[in-house]
Amino acid sequence: MIDQRWQAARNILLVRLDNLGDVLLMTPAFHVIKQAIPHAHLTLLASPVGAQIGSLDPAIDDVLVYDAPWVDPWAQLVQDSAREQQMIAQLRTRRFDAAIIFTSFRQSSLPAAYLCYLADIPLRLAASVDGPGSLLTTRHEHPERMLHEVERGLDLVRALGIETIEQDMQLNVPADAKQAVMERLTCHHFTDRPLVIVHAGCSMPSRTYPWEMYAQVVELLVKQLDAYVALTGIANERDLVARICEKISPHYHAHLCPLAGSLSFAELCGLIQHADLTITNNTGPMHISAAVKTPVVALFALTNPPEQWRPWRVPQRLLYHEVPCRLCYHRRCPYQHDCLRLVAPQTVVDAARTLLNEVGLTPPDAALDKEGACE
Repeated sequence: MIDQRWQAARNILLVRLDNLGDVLLMTPAFHVIKQAIPHAHLTLLASPVGAQIGSLDPAIDDVLVYDAPWVDPWAQLVQDSAREQQMIAQLRTRRFDAAIIFTSFRQSSLPAAYLCYLADIPLRLAASVDGPGSLLTTRHEHPERMLHEVERGLDLVRALGIETIEQDMQLNVPADAKQAVMERLTCHHFTDRPLVIVHAGCSMPSRTYPWEMYAQVVELLVKQLDAYVALTGIANERDLVARICEKISPHYHAHLCPLAGSLSFAELCGLIQHADLTITNNTGPMHISAAVKTPVVALFALTNPPEQWRPWRVPQRLLYHEVPCRLCYHRRCPYQHDCLRLVAPQTVVDAARTLLNEVGLTPPDAALDKEGACE
């Protein structure tokens, strides 16, 4: 039975301050909170990139954006305590009854707990292995076994007596975003071919499959599977996508659709939902694919444990090469990047073929012999 103090809460803050995929993996927990306390107004406090999830999650009523200086050691935010003081004041003005602080197993919940404490939020729940003192009113300890991030979020809310059997991620793509995607694709004649998303970028260099090998993957997808390939990315990945296109034989360019920087977040989600398959790194679009049930081939660097971060409840292939330095958590690989570089492009395409077969799409065996121009 749910804790009576939390059952009475009317205004609840949900805190997850890291990346887009991390917030998306919390959506099953957000939904079970909404189901258990349906009268509560749920506000998501997230980073600028993570906040995008809030607009597509029906459980979230409002979103606050905050760049927390303790979350990303590479962001190099300018030291300015006024930023934190302003956020504390904003939270205090909103008069939250309770806060639930979600973190991964390598993050401390206590800085965010202190933020909520200073904002006079009376109920504060988080997991902590450190002594939180009075920063938390409900301290939770996760099981010692490795939990997937989705399981970790659900385990945290279980501390309040909230149980669920529903574990799917939530991501509702608006109809207008789907329509915009369809209009963009109508001029490309791919209807009888598999539509494959290739998202080559990643904010973590150590988790990124080499771009020149992505180019080989794309060319093989077109040549061997007669696939139509949409190359996605954020605005600062336009050059990356352009390099990939330039390395591919012009013979296959008619089957490419470079889209980096040209889609809204909702449109990206709509495109992935419409696609037959996604190929990407361990990054946000991998989790978007899982949320919208699009099969995914993940080039999964062993910087992080696959058991914790793999695509959730979707047909998938995780590709990596075992290395003695696994679970290094480095932003940049100090060695030869062997956990990804030793995954051959043909291996990626073979995984794509078998995954497409599993979901009822049978790619052709014949090589493509068509010409066109990159658009």
